[in-house]
Amino acid sequence: MLADKVKLSAKEILEKEFKTGVRGYKQEDVDKFLDMIIKDYETFHQEIEELQQENLQLKKQLEEASKKQPVQSNTTNFDILKRLSNLEKHVFGSKLYD
Repeated sequence: MLADKVKLSAKEILEKEFKTGVRGYKQEDVDKFLDMIIKDYETFHQEIEELQQENLQLKKQLEEASKKQPVQSNTTNFDILKRLSNLEKHVFGSKLYD
């Protein structure tokens, strides 16, 4: 997927040779710059791999979480109402029904 979009690999950058002209660039400067580019490419490639793995893991977690049965809210609401009713009886006693 990503390999289709990326034009250069770290290996291609490393192996690239430039023709020299009469007043060309210093070969040492070009080599240093290309070395920095190679390191960046390797870092980006590693980061992309890690993010793709994390993405897959999160998708699996989401899928598993959506498969789990949701807590039945009707039963939970009924239990809460029952507890609330008992609490009101204890707190207000007979005053509640007067």
